[in-house]
Amino acid sequence: MTTDDLGHPVDLAAPPRRVVGLVPSLTEALALSCPERVVGATRFCVLPPDLDERAGHPVVRVGGPKDPDLGAILALAPELVVANKEENRREDVEALRAAGAPVWVTDAATVDEALVSMGRLFGRALGLGSPPDWLRRARRAWAGADGPVVSSVVVCIWRDPWMVIGPRTYAADLLRRTGLPLAELPVAGWDRQRYPVVDPGTIRRSDAGLIVLLDAPYPFAPDDGPECFPGRDVRILPERPVVWYGPGMVDARDRIRALLGPRPA
Repeated sequence: MTTDDLGHPVDLAAPPRRVVGLVPSLTEALALSCPERVVGATRFCVLPPDLDERAGHPVVRVGGPKDPDLGAILALAPELVVANKEENRREDVEALRAAGAPVWVTDAATVDEALVSMGRLFGRALGLGSPPDWLRRARRAWAGADGPVVSSVVVCIWRDPWMVIGPRTYAADLLRRTGLPLAELPVAGWDRQRYPVVDPGTIRRSDAGLIVLLDAPYPFAPDDGPECFPGRDVRILPERPVVWYGPGMVDARDRIRALLGPRPA
């Protein structure tokens, strides 16, 4: 008997051979570590694009992270379902457990916690004899000193209402260690916030050197978002290197720095 990141006991008599991933980043990690075990994934699990080929069989799509098809998941007779505290609903996790499916829930609020979480998932839960290659590379990538501060940032993930990444998140720690600390916003309880709702005027008045718009979950685009911040340096970044922990951690720091480099003259 072992426990997941939330301390919930997960009874695994043997390394699970039939696994369902309910989070895109975790499914990517499974597919690059033990693809033959993946039998189900959400419709948002788009990486790697050749998941079926890697698995050696069709991977059944089982709804989304927030609206999983519980019947479809249970029909796959999973020996482990991999979920995340932030991305998946507690009631769905509890329903799967009540139906007899073992569920492993991950949770991480820092880069170091994410590396530990991935080590526990692939070591204790999945029983791999050695860490996956991408995890070894990610550990090396984040073992060195943090980068020098490049600029403070505000990172928007949604509009109408506008929502930003707050300091109590994995993404905030990753950005800080990349040299892009979050600019503090005048939001009640800012230090305790994860994804606060913020008026765009507050963002415009911030002292952030960069305003970053992620391309998901809201699909910010050059003609959808930047117009709200005239005169400011606004960049659109892909979601994966900022908020996905898993294989994306290997080159996240380099990718973010490259994407946020000086604008061409």
